[in-house]
Amino acid sequence: MDLIDGKWKGVILYHLQSGTQRFGELRRRMPGITQRMLTKQLRALEEDKLVIRKVYAEVPPRVEYCLSELGESLKPVIDILKAWGESHQERLSCASPPVVVKKPRRAA
Repeated sequence: MDLIDGKWKGVILYHLQSGTQRFGELRRRMPGITQRMLTKQLRALEEDKLVIRKVYAEVPPRVEYCLSELGESLKPVIDILKAWGESHQERLSCASPPVVVKKPRRAA
């Protein structure tokens, strides 16, 4: 389970099920993720051999991500988790929203 732990790894794997995607495409599909977090999660998935990263020697550089054979083998698990989430969405959305703490403004 450590391979797909956290908030974003499963979401990234789900989106890569539809085929090879560039970083910007993944970022647009997940508006709540920061660039730094997406980079970190993709690196972890690549390190765990779930995602293949292909870099093209172009200007500007082009990088594409796709599921590895091991990543493809997780499709049934990701699909079941998605189905479970959809069937329990009402109950899950009733949970209290996370508390957002804003940083105090600095005096000028």
